[in-house]
Amino acid sequence: MTATALERAERRKAWAFALPALLWTGFFFLVPFAYMAAISLWTRQGREIVATWTLDNYIAFFEKAHLFKGLVVSLEITAIVTVISIVLAYPLAWIIAERVPKTWQRFALIMAILPFWTSYVVRSYSWLLVLSKGGVVNQALLWLGVIAEPLELSANRTGTVIGFVHFFVMLLTLTIYANLIQLSPNYRRAAADLGANAFQTFWHVVLPLTLPGVMVGAFLTFVLCIGDYITPQILGGNNELVLPQVIMLQLGRRADFPMAAAMSLVLMAIVTLAYIACARWLKMERT
Repeated sequence: MTATALERAERRKAWAFALPALLWTGFFFLVPFAYMAAISLWTRQGREIVATWTLDNYIAFFEKAHLFKGLVVSLEITAIVTVISIVLAYPLAWIIAERVPKTWQRFALIMAILPFWTSYVVRSYSWLLVLSKGGVVNQALLWLGVIAEPLELSANRTGTVIGFVHFFVMLLTLTIYANLIQLSPNYRRAAADLGANAFQTFWHVVLPLTLPGVMVGAFLTFVLCIGDYITPQILGGNNELVLPQVIMLQLGRRADFPMAAAMSLVLMAIVTLAYIACARWLKMERT
């Protein structure tokens, strides 16, 4: 058998192994996605969905303030959560990687990922109890004399942000820690030999080399946060709706599937743009 024939045989074998995954992806992702894209171009007339093939749903989404506001709120909360999570996660990851003895690092990581072992719904309701007017936070602040009356920490944006940050700090800690432990100490020694102080070494050496881990965690935080429905529903109340909540209202109350599909595609487009923006660092992390 010639080399060309061997290459063709190997190629056919590779396609044979990949075919089940491709069929699965096509049937359970591409087909529903294409159907949703088609529905987003239809309209609802009364109780019926009519295949009119128009961009009216997208135009209405951006023109109607109560719909578009859901996207704005989602982007604002996601940006706040991502920034706060990075600021809190980086020092935590650095402490685990640099200050905790190697024999205890695994235990520290287990303690860090404990929130992942709890049901997402249970965790959100637990935060609702903690942040309520009679919860631990308000009672502690009242006992210390910091406040005169309970703070409104739940059923608003504050509660949503706290619930999100608690979860995503742990996620970012893992991705940043994975980069920190791979960083050779020789880089810092070289910077010190060249006269750099601790801050200069961190800013010009450590941070750029660990930036891929930060960006991977930030991207995952962005994707999971902007598409989350449970946490804003439980901790945020209904005073300020995020886009997933607005989409669910279109489905549950109005049965407006075309509008819900259009809004979902807008959300997917934003996630795609976020991926494109982070693609450089994501590729660096894979290499």
